[in-house]
Amino acid sequence: MDLNNKRVVVVGLGRSGVATVRFLVRQGARVTVSDRAAASALKPAIDALAGLDVRLKLGGHDAGDFEHADLVVLSPGVPHTQPMLEPAWAAGIPVIGEMELAAAHVQAPIIAVTGTNGKTTTTELVGEMLKNSGKRVFVGGNIGTPLIAYADGAYGTADVIVAETSSFQLDTTVDFRPATAVVLNITDDHLDRYAGFSAYAASKWRIFANQHSGDLAVFNAMDATVAGMLDRVGLRARRQPFSDQPLNQGAQITGDAIMIMENGRRTAVFSLAKSALIGPHNRENLAAACLAARAHGASREGIQQTIDTFGGLAHRVEPVGTVRGVRFVNDSKATNVDAVKRALECFDVPVVLIMGGQNKKGDFSRLKALVRRRVKTLVVLGQARDEIVTALAGDPRAGIIEVATMDEAVTQAFAAAEDGEAVLLSPACASFDMFDSYAHRGDCFRKAVERLL
Repeated sequence: MDLNNKRVVVVGLGRSGVATVRFLVRQGARVTVSDRAAASALKPAIDALAGLDVRLKLGGHDAGDFEHADLVVLSPGVPHTQPMLEPAWAAGIPVIGEMELAAAHVQAPIIAVTGTNGKTTTTELVGEMLKNSGKRVFVGGNIGTPLIAYADGAYGTADVIVAETSSFQLDTTVDFRPATAVVLNITDDHLDRYAGFSAYAASKWRIFANQHSGDLAVFNAMDATVAGMLDRVGLRARRQPFSDQPLNQGAQITGDAIMIMENGRRTAVFSLAKSALIGPHNRENLAAACLAARAHGASREGIQQTIDTFGGLAHRVEPVGTVRGVRFVNDSKATNVDAVKRALECFDVPVVLIMGGQNKKGDFSRLKALVRRRVKTLVVLGQARDEIVTALAGDPRAGIIEVATMDEAVTQAFAAAEDGEAVLLSPACASFDMFDSYAHRGDCFRKAVERLL
């Protein structure tokens, strides 16, 4: 993709937007940045572009910029359906995302990981398995470091790229073709951005769209939506499923091991005995990671070392302390209903569950049966508080407590819990009604727990 002297509009000046602008300028493009936010709100990003020959169009979008561009590049947070893009579509101007642009300028094979839940953990696992096997690895994408930063030469040369890939990034792909594509699961999420669940599922499935027969497709054979997509759309790449049921090919999950099957033969076994990752969902993440890493040269020793030593990530079923026999667990990253289900399945003791935040059109009633079995008391806060109460009234054995702040949520949850029980923050909602991010929410939960000590 020759970018020299091309007129390129970059929409969105977040982290990936800044990295994209830097790359484009070095490629000789004539860059215009378009962002609806005012300059005062974008000062750190603007400062990061100091000295670069860039036009800044802030505080709104100018249709003329899109009509006369040669290329439009969207940041992941910018929906590809925005009306301001209509002039570009009408003129036949390519509209792509940062990841699509980056992938066209890298040589190393890409392992792309997507799914409603588990993306970050699995991406990090694959990266560690390869690193522990002596490979030079770049780990990034939606996980934090944009892929375009690697394409720009900021991270040296990798043997393998491992990229967490969101549905928003996949929406703007055209030719993106990962050597290995991983779909962990597809459940309700981001329905505030998509026309419906089928549109969201189709977005996830785009990760396989450009793969050839020599590429690898790793997928969850236990996921009903994945099975449905396989029936309707199919795959051209080689299939490597993972499941807790017998397999002829792929990764079979047992109670304490992952068995790699090839043509009905067991070719490798990885023990889970020392793994710190709890819950069935993490066994799925580990199985997917084993398949993806093995496909790119990870050794048995490197994979097993990672399984034995990987400690998990912050805000994902993360233990934060025990106070007078009550265990506190931070799962603030659980921003959808399915993530809460996965978290609750990790506990064999009564749980006081803290939920709430900004609803993404999730169906809280899908939690009824599991809440009835596992949750002693439900503590709710945030914008979705009333929706949660309506959906789950009568299900927690000891009732529902409504609160206004995280401090109050933790205090009330602790009062409701008894020795040997657990308090779990697993919101099923986005955080932006009360917090800057899910990480900020989790940090506030942790600090509130610390104040109980």
